[in-house]
Amino acid sequence: MKPGNQSLGKKRTRKIVFAVLAVCIAALLGVGFWHSQQRAAQSAPALTGIASQMRNDTSAWTHQEKDASQMLRDIHDANVVAIGVSPSAILVSTRGGAKYFVTDHNATFSHALLLGEPKAGQAAPYQLVWLPDADIQTGGERWTQTLDHLRDAISVLLPLLLIGGMVWFMRREMKGGAKLLTETPALRFDDVIGAGEAKAALADIRGYLSDPKQFTSMGVRAPCGILMVGGPGVGKTRLAQALAGECGASFISITGSYFSAKYYGVGIQKVKHLFELARENAPTVIFIDEADGLAKRTDTGGGPVEAESNRIINQLLAEMDGFASNEGVIIVAATNHPDNLDEALRRPGRFDRTVQVRLPDREDRAKIFRFYAEKLKSKSADIDYDQLARLTTGLSPATVAMVVNQAGLVARKAGDTEIASRHFMEAIKIARIGDVSGAERALSEDERTRIAVHEAGHGLVAALLGTGVLEEVTILPRGGALGVALITKAQDKHLYRETEIRNEIQVLLGGRNAEILTFSEASSGAASDLQEASRISLDMVSKFGFNSDGDLFSLAALPSQYAGLQMKSAIEHANVLLKELNELCYGLLQAYEPVLRAIADELLEHETVPGETVYRLIREHKSTLTIVHEPAAA
Repeated sequence: MKPGNQSLGKKRTRKIVFAVLAVCIAALLGVGFWHSQQRAAQSAPALTGIASQMRNDTSAWTHQEKDASQMLRDIHDANVVAIGVSPSAILVSTRGGAKYFVTDHNATFSHALLLGEPKAGQAAPYQLVWLPDADIQTGGERWTQTLDHLRDAISVLLPLLLIGGMVWFMRREMKGGAKLLTETPALRFDDVIGAGEAKAALADIRGYLSDPKQFTSMGVRAPCGILMVGGPGVGKTRLAQALAGECGASFISITGSYFSAKYYGVGIQKVKHLFELARENAPTVIFIDEADGLAKRTDTGGGPVEAESNRIINQLLAEMDGFASNEGVIIVAATNHPDNLDEALRRPGRFDRTVQVRLPDREDRAKIFRFYAEKLKSKSADIDYDQLARLTTGLSPATVAMVVNQAGLVARKAGDTEIASRHFMEAIKIARIGDVSGAERALSEDERTRIAVHEAGHGLVAALLGTGVLEEVTILPRGGALGVALITKAQDKHLYRETEIRNEIQVLLGGRNAEILTFSEASSGAASDLQEASRISLDMVSKFGFNSDGDLFSLAALPSQYAGLQMKSAIEHANVLLKELNELCYGLLQAYEPVLRAIADELLEHETVPGETVYRLIREHKSTLTIVHEPAAA
């Protein structure tokens, strides 16, 4: 019998046992109730006439109420045939056929009637009937007794409900939220744009799930798990779904925090249930998103929380590479921080292969833009997808999808019925820089002038040194910035030469030097530029080996507790480099000062200057300027 059929058989057996127990309990309760009724009937005295009628049906006595004095007079005059006593009232039948009741709270008066016994040789003048089940109520007493019964029922049922709820909750916690998709994902590798390296790495997994015999016949052990590493939004989840779709496999999606639980030991049961569910429905792809939520095992004895975390990881390790057969089950985990995973999870036999899921290149971004834009009502002929891809260097597919949706929102806000290229351009600015804010209303004229000069300095240096394509310069506040020089890369880069990094630092220092050249002093607006320039220069001298004195030692090789001791020397070298690049940047702006002032004037007049205008101003003035420092890339 297959493991899946054995598990299903066990579940059916448990259900049958529970049903039999429930029937037995109900039968026992029924027999006990019937037995008590029989004993009550056997112990009741034999009654005749009106007394028998009173025991069987008390409704005839509940229509008329009298006080106790009238009942006592009837008893004294020997005018009573029968008296019925209940916990709340006394029923009286007279010789003249009258029937009435007397309210008797807590049976106080009826107890007084039972005091004393008739004398010897005298018969009782009436029959006394005990009516424990008589429901004789008037007015508010009916509601009082109803509430009492309800209270008694709740006091019995509430503990049972609490116990049942706890049992149900514990069983649900042990199973967790892991569920199969109702249908196999329809996504295929061809539907995922880009990620060619990841698709190639997943090819072996597809072959194993589609035809495992091609591995077992050669004595080859198939991979057990795949660890996909990449930034947020690069498409790790879609790749896992595409893998299941390619193989026609079942798909289970959970997160790393799925195994954590409030109760000790529940996390282990979740691990067992997950793999049982996967084996029953093999072939199955288990996708664990944010796998770093599992954390690492510790041996510090920090308490029950750490102990439970260790037990969960140990159980997961045993399930992945233990005694149980995992044929047809593949685990795909995704994380942004692979270093946070336990080392035992990354050894062969667990996550056998690590797949890097990288950001899309320019061609892939253009395809992604086209894919999402086709779903919107857009002017396709007006949209240059290659330009949009160039403007979104470094953005993930999820961010690109957000940009397309943002373009629709921009068009709706503008009152347009179709999405055009200008809407996409504005959406890209919002994604990269931020939306236009109302901060310009609070700026004085002097501040606007400083911001215009500052941003003109950034744009001019970037255009002269060729660090990228200057798209536009604006003094409209966006996000947290009071102005922006939008610079894009002509192509995606993964390696940077020393000259390129030095040029990037000069662009960052361009705004501050433009202020010094124009106003003879700088402002606090260059704080973030100096912070980024300092970070890059420190990396140059401490990691990249771009030292003027030829020092090649990298501080990244030192443990963190020792790297700080060597930081002072690195900071001194970085400061020397910054001063050198700052002088070069200032000389470059000084040589092109007329262009700088012209760009600033355009910004003050129009608030936004296209990059083409900056390039045109450089060409017009270049032949008449005396170049002090001719840049190599100009």
